[in-house]
Amino acid sequence: MPMIEVQNLTKRYRERVAVDCLNFSVAEGEILGFLGPNGAGKSTTMKILTGFLPPSEGVAKVAGFDVFEQPLEVKRRIGYLPETPPLYPEMTVAGYLKFVAELKRLPGRGLRAEVERVAGLTGLADVMGRVIQNLSKGYKQRVGIAQALLGSPPVLILDEPTEGLDPAQRAEVRGLIKGLAGKHTVILSTHILPEVTMTCEKVLIINQGRVVAYDQIRKLAKVHGGKAENVSLEEIFIKLTAA
Repeated sequence: MPMIEVQNLTKRYRERVAVDCLNFSVAEGEILGFLGPNGAGKSTTMKILTGFLPPSEGVAKVAGFDVFEQPLEVKRRIGYLPETPPLYPEMTVAGYLKFVAELKRLPGRGLRAEVERVAGLTGLADVMGRVIQNLSKGYKQRVGIAQALLGSPPVLILDEPTEGLDPAQRAEVRGLIKGLAGKHTVILSTHILPEVTMTCEKVLIINQGRVVAYDQIRKLAKVHGGKAENVSLEEIFIKLTAA
């Protein structure tokens, strides 16, 4: 059974169709690169998977639970980083992570150790006592990733996780995400296509709410590369989303 399963998923806003009959699945432990131009429907799809939006039609399941019919079971199994991290700027990093851990109802005895674990994973150990609003954008992004990792959920949905990071920080976060393969099922949405090539084996590309490609990167390169042997994911992306 796939960890994430989407069938005929559609979302309409009055006359506008944001997501149009999407079908895909993500195997347990897989990292899927989720790509598309601005306005393609990526964020809408992720909001449906995490229970923030109801679908107009279709079915989405996480770990076998229907997102619409069993939303609490789904939310227990998902760590979510939206494009704008859901931070409380007046709180300290430690206070905020403790607060999120309590919202997730992590057991009190292991709560402190869990906060320390995600802080270590995301490079936050030295700023735990600082107020979030005084942190750089890169550190704020790390706090957002840390809250998604709390409780070690089996599924992680990360929307632009390296946004605002410098190249060194980006490499660190990329390594962190790559290290999650096998332990977590990850949907990674980003505009930085080389990161997808370095992190994911499989990609889903959507345009105007529809799937235009869904396969392993090397197979897409073979199909869309023509005579070019070293066609890049960026070239494939531009070709498939030009219309």
